[in-house]
Amino acid sequence: MSESVLPDPTDLAILNALQDDLPLVSRPWKAIADRLGITETGMLSHMKKLEEAGIIRDISPVLESHALGLHAATLVALHVPEERREEIATVISSYAEVSHNFQRDHYYSLWFTIAAQNKEGIQRVLDEILQQTGIPASDALDLPTTKKIKINVRFSFLPAQHQECNFGSY
Repeated sequence: MSESVLPDPTDLAILNALQDDLPLVSRPWKAIADRLGITETGMLSHMKKLEEAGIIRDISPVLESHALGLHAATLVALHVPEERREEIATVISSYAEVSHNFQRDHYYSLWFTIAAQNKEGIQRVLDEILQQTGIPASDALDLPTTKKIKINVRFSFLPAQHQECNFGSY
């Protein structure tokens, strides 16, 4: 990450726009840039600056697991020795059924989600991970999803009246 960057109004408008659905067109950045009143090149330049500053970390889809046939999910927390975190995280991340894998400053230091067609599929993956890593089941918390609640989080970076305005050419 580079030195601290204070986003300008164009950056803020881009950050707002990137939280919406990405247009399914051949040039999505151009479509967003046109809506914001900037050039596609300017949009890409701003996005690169925001990425280098660590403000944009990733641009990725949000998938609906049920539509993909994944009807069971769980959150798992593992107590992992600090010196083995990276090694064990690599094993966990090697599973297609794992969608998140992150570290917490906690006794249970590695957390990840597993999604599968059913509870048996989840248990198979979790058992394999524990067997491969040598982590005992007593050092794992398995917190299955009992009710799925989707929360749509959007950050508002500009006042409503200024969210889509022309910032000139870039």
